[in-house]
Amino acid sequence: MRAVVFERYGEAAEVREVPDPHPAAHGVTVRVEATGLCRSDWHGWQGHDPDITLPHVPGHELAGVVEAVGDRVTRWVPGDRVTAPFVCACGSCGACAAGDQQVCERQTQPGFTHWGSFAQYVALDHADVNLVAVPEEMSFATAASLGCRFATAFRAVVQQGRVAAGEWVAVHGCGGVGLSAVMIAAASGARVVAVDVSPQALDLARKFGAVQCLDASGTPDTAAAVRDLTDGGAHLSLDALGSPTTCAASVNGLRRRGRHVQVGLLPSTSGTTPVPMARAIALELELLGSHGMAAHTYPPMLELVRAGVLRPDLLVTSTIPLDAVPSALTALGTAPGAGVTVIEPWS
Repeated sequence: MRAVVFERYGEAAEVREVPDPHPAAHGVTVRVEATGLCRSDWHGWQGHDPDITLPHVPGHELAGVVEAVGDRVTRWVPGDRVTAPFVCACGSCGACAAGDQQVCERQTQPGFTHWGSFAQYVALDHADVNLVAVPEEMSFATAASLGCRFATAFRAVVQQGRVAAGEWVAVHGCGGVGLSAVMIAAASGARVVAVDVSPQALDLARKFGAVQCLDASGTPDTAAAVRDLTDGGAHLSLDALGSPTTCAASVNGLRRRGRHVQVGLLPSTSGTTPVPMARAIALELELLGSHGMAAHTYPPMLELVRAGVLRPDLLVTSTIPLDAVPSALTALGTAPGAGVTVIEPWS
């Protein structure tokens, strides 16, 4: 099969022929019809994930058709249209038994723990636990956008953030996750403040329901600006980018007893990120993490998509072929773009 491969962290990837994957006894091989280009893939390429073994094929947001199944798989057959969360759970550890597959103790992640979906085929583990059926009326490009960014934002806003109608929600960083969070929070009846440095991203945030937009490049103190716009601070705030600056701004922009959800990855050379804990103590803030979404919790989100309340298809702003991925992956470090870029490997 053809796949995007990098041999060393931070050095240019290339498209080349590699062996086809084979499913584990509990897994499947999926023919990739669409896969998202995500900033998490850039983090992996930069060497920020210790689970990656070189050479490596990135890619973790995917949708496609089951090509082959292991002999222990009971729920899926070749030809099924599927997607999967980027966290593939084992289904048997303590976290999985509690329904928390998104923090599985023995999780695998395509594109990180093993070769991913920037390829014509990808292997997925524990298929009966992790696969999600893609409705016939849903495009593969839309389905691919669900597995990481949209599902991650849905859980961060609805399940972890406990958004309520009428609340102020601040979203720091309006890439794929952030724009998804804007759309989901607005659809939930919240009033959204979108924060980004990109005019294009802020334009999309307005389109998806933000009532206020802040250009962080021209705002000396975004946290203070959020507090001013929301008459005292956001009830719920998300760092959807993942940087010390956006994390601190998210926490500092909250009102008393507000809720911060950290969604964006926070790599740092020291392994830790400074957080304004004095404010968290004084205002009794909640600081929460959010890590994907378990496959069994997809149905409410899919029903909202089916009903047209949520429109993840509108987030897909660019489609590229496999050959364009190496340069697009490199560009994520300096020009992440607006919206979601989807790769169609067969084009």
